[in-house]
Amino acid sequence: MTMTPSRTSGVPGSRVDSGSAAAERTHTAEPQTSQPRAPDGAPSSRGVLARAALVTATFSVVGSLLGLIRDQSLARLFGAGQDTDAFLVAWTVPEFAATLLIEDGLAFALIPAFSLALARRAQGAPGDPVRALVAGTLPKLALAFAAVGALLIGGAPQLVAVLAPGLRDPGLAVDCTRLTATCVLTFGLAGYCSAALRAHRRFLAPAAIYVAYNAGIITAMFAFGGGWGVRSAAFGVAAGGLLMVAVQLPSLLGQLRRKVKAAVGDPVAEAEPLNVVLMATVLLFALCRQSQVLIERFLASHLHSGAISHLNYAQKVAQIPMTMSMMLCTVTFPVVARALAEGDIERARRRVERDLSVAASVVLLGTAVVVACAPQLVHLLFQRGAFTAADTTATAGVMRVYALGLLGQTMVGVLVRSYFSAGRATWYPVGAMAAGIVVTSWIGTMAVGRYGVTGIAAANATGITVTAVLLLSGMGPRSVPIRTRRVLAELSRPVRAAVVATVVGTFVAGQPATPLTGLAAGTTAVTAIFVLLGWALDAQGFAPALRSVGTVTRRLAHAVFH
Repeated sequence: MTMTPSRTSGVPGSRVDSGSAAAERTHTAEPQTSQPRAPDGAPSSRGVLARAALVTATFSVVGSLLGLIRDQSLARLFGAGQDTDAFLVAWTVPEFAATLLIEDGLAFALIPAFSLALARRAQGAPGDPVRALVAGTLPKLALAFAAVGALLIGGAPQLVAVLAPGLRDPGLAVDCTRLTATCVLTFGLAGYCSAALRAHRRFLAPAAIYVAYNAGIITAMFAFGGGWGVRSAAFGVAAGGLLMVAVQLPSLLGQLRRKVKAAVGDPVAEAEPLNVVLMATVLLFALCRQSQVLIERFLASHLHSGAISHLNYAQKVAQIPMTMSMMLCTVTFPVVARALAEGDIERARRRVERDLSVAASVVLLGTAVVVACAPQLVHLLFQRGAFTAADTTATAGVMRVYALGLLGQTMVGVLVRSYFSAGRATWYPVGAMAAGIVVTSWIGTMAVGRYGVTGIAAANATGITVTAVLLLSGMGPRSVPIRTRRVLAELSRPVRAAVVATVVGTFVAGQPATPLTGLAAGTTAVTAIFVLLGWALDAQGFAPALRSVGTVTRRLAHAVFH
């Protein structure tokens, strides 16, 4: 769920490129302004990283808010019953496609590849390694995306039967799946554009894709929902995918058209071949990670109508803290990849350790708020129209259990970037994720009969936490060699603060008579306790995390309550 500025877009301070001054000198375009330089010769990155993170955070917040409005609209228009269950089975396709092609898989392979090509360009390699990389990868990938999309459209009935064999209206799910399957091509192209632009330190257009995507779905539901029913949401997915490509294409073309100085007689760079093994490892990892959703919906399809919907709404709200925590990593992943491409292991290690500290602080504060104020959040966000008080109670219970796995989700997101940032194939993350899936499947199968959707959510939280532990224990020669014991000692501080804040916040949130005042009181209590304990325990990364959460929370509160 998964978060991003282009000098060509006119956003000031949006260029973020360690070592890019050398690269820019090979261009005949705009003159390069001077920047303060770090001791290692790279431009001082703190200010420009902060500006890029702010732009990313701003658009991510807008995209997340539109995602909430999308889910609110789905709940209001179609409730939590067999129609939304059918759509959410079809929603599995864009969920998988976003993870595989935009957020994780493709980005893990392409950002290091583009970072290496940019480093070679800066070192004066013959021809243009960046254009050669595009020529060698984009046509083949586009053909593969189109083929997979066509296969899913043709095999939609069989796919629905596998995903949700107990579904009460498979025909509606098949219709929706055929519409959402078009996103394989559009998401693939959007993910390619995003990876290339982020490697160039252009974050504005990639950050805007979910704004365009969610706007397309919302518009389609209100424009066509009366006649098409929940199929209108599936049509919105197809339209939103096209918009994701459209908002990035001008910026990418602008980067590729920039001229590179070359001496007369220099050979033209040959097309770079696709690293098939690397692509296979990153896509398999992303596929394993997203298969948690398949397990959940397969198990929930045998429960009462609305079970899949309760899982979906709970997960969407619970994942907001994780999305906020990963904003910084979206900006810093190309920085880590470029550092490794230039052989600067120490700079990469410092960056990853800081990212872990900041991301953990953000997600733990968000987790404490979600657990403490779950009933109030769900009531305010969804309880209207066809979404009843019973749906609120069921969704809030599931959401509290889901939230227990948010730290694991965030750690997996941060750590796996370290494994793939050097652009080398490694199977360890795939094995760690597969182990987590086995745990999720086993616990989910054992718990669903007795605990229903709550047991499924507990299986999800346990499985992803196992994966996080395995990835952290495997750091070293396979990835960026962080100081694991020091990281664990540091993480224990915000964890302790979050536990105490959750207990106090849950008690405070339950006292007021209205959901709005309960949410306000609970959030204030959680934040105050977390802040005080964080400072008392001297948690590293706590201050920048708090600033990030403060900015995002103000925007979220304004959008929800005004």
